[in-house]
Amino acid sequence: MKLYQITYDLRKQRDYQSLQTRIKAYGTWCRPLESTWIIATSQTADQVRDNLKIAMDADDGLLVTRLQGDAAWYGLSVEVTKWLHNQYQHCEV
Repeated sequence: MKLYQITYDLRKQRDYQSLQTRIKAYGTWCRPLESTWIIATSQTADQVRDNLKIAMDADDGLLVTRLQGDAAWYGLSVEVTKWLHNQYQHCEV
């Protein structure tokens, strides 16, 4: 599995529920910050983008970035920190 960070900016209609439902459907996910999610999937970044943009409007923004190698964070919950440590041990580099 690969790890992807998903960040978004919903501008006008702000249909968070539809987008978040699609993100959660990946099964292995965490939400370290308000508009930032991390998922584990075998899909490519393009496939993740195409799946998520279905729930977005033309004026919204979306960034899907594969996470590899070094990572550092600060001020995240214990639950998110444990999730990240666990996922980094098992993800493809």
